[in-house]
Amino acid sequence: MKEIYLDNAATTKVREGVKQEILNYFDVVYGNPGSFHSKGLEAKDSIEDAREKISKLINCKPKEIIFTSGGTESINLALKGLAKAMKDQGNHIITTKTEHHAVLSTCEYLEKYEGCEVTYLDVDQYGLVNIKDIEAAIKENTILITIMYANNEIGTINPIKEIGELARKNNIYFHTDACQAAGYCDINVENLNLDLMTINGSKIYGPKGVGILYAKQGIQLIPLIHGGGQERNLRSGTENVPAIMGFAKALELAQEEKDSEVKRLTILRDKLVNGVLNNIQKTFLNGHPTKRLPNNANVSILDIEGEALTLYLNEYGIYTSTGSACTSQTLDPSHVVLATGLPYEAAHGSIRFTLGKETKEEDINKVLELLPGIVKILRQISPVNVAAEHIIEARSKK
Repeated sequence: MKEIYLDNAATTKVREGVKQEILNYFDVVYGNPGSFHSKGLEAKDSIEDAREKISKLINCKPKEIIFTSGGTESINLALKGLAKAMKDQGNHIITTKTEHHAVLSTCEYLEKYEGCEVTYLDVDQYGLVNIKDIEAAIKENTILITIMYANNEIGTINPIKEIGELARKNNIYFHTDACQAAGYCDINVENLNLDLMTINGSKIYGPKGVGILYAKQGIQLIPLIHGGGQERNLRSGTENVPAIMGFAKALELAQEEKDSEVKRLTILRDKLVNGVLNNIQKTFLNGHPTKRLPNNANVSILDIEGEALTLYLNEYGIYTSTGSACTSQTLDPSHVVLATGLPYEAAHGSIRFTLGKETKEEDINKVLELLPGIVKILRQISPVNVAAEHIIEARSKK
């Protein structure tokens, strides 16, 4: 039985070219970059080469790249680091209700322990934030706007460039979580008017446990981790050289292949979405129909449990999810899907297919062949019977 992996928003397989890049740094270039001998300097030079490569890919200065252990740490450093550094200048942060929990939980921490004020903006039925709502939320003490580039659950792409223009006009720092967007969208920080940007390795066919924070020159951050003063005193600890080199290679390859992969995946995504909506009654697309990631197909299927559908598909070697992998331990419906206006009982039936480099048309055909039968079985044993009109009405109120 062929395995069909459709959970690439959770993590991606490390690609062969990245794997080969990494291996050299386990037993050949293995020195501590902080050591003042040839082996250490060799490792240090490698890291700086990676920093230079990444800076060219996102159009910034090498010293504006901070290596972290992943997206979560990068977000924490951006939000906590800035809030603590600017506590005498302001304490208000603007974000949305559909952010990744790395942003939401950090904002909750800042409210509870650092005295920050956070505005959590609503989104529309497609998961898009309204720029007018952001503008209306700005106060004299606003120091940061943090809005996700592309949503990890429903794939909606926000107007980051325009939000950045608004932030600059009002002298407010702007951060975006670009973890899902890095392989598919423009990540030129100057084009996007960004001050801070988060990317991680595990979403771009690189290693887990590594990421970056782009922090524009002049921004003051208070470090989260203290020690030896690595990464310009902003992230102490011996650098993970193999992971850093793998990240740089993965980002380079992702940007090289971006245009062709976006085109290929968009065709497959639309085939999957249309196949579900046209062949299974009482189904709805979550997220924007066009302003969305090319690999994301998130649908709600009424009168079933998304978890049950995921388990059924798993028996056929088809791997999907009901939302963010970071919250898969809970059976609560997605906070993102709920924020788009979908009622609680319908949000429970959401399932996320996220395609990747190894996804083929035959894989999509297999899913579309199996899905109607599985849904029929689950609906026969379900006590729920939600009227489709109820969902349409609820969404129209957003």
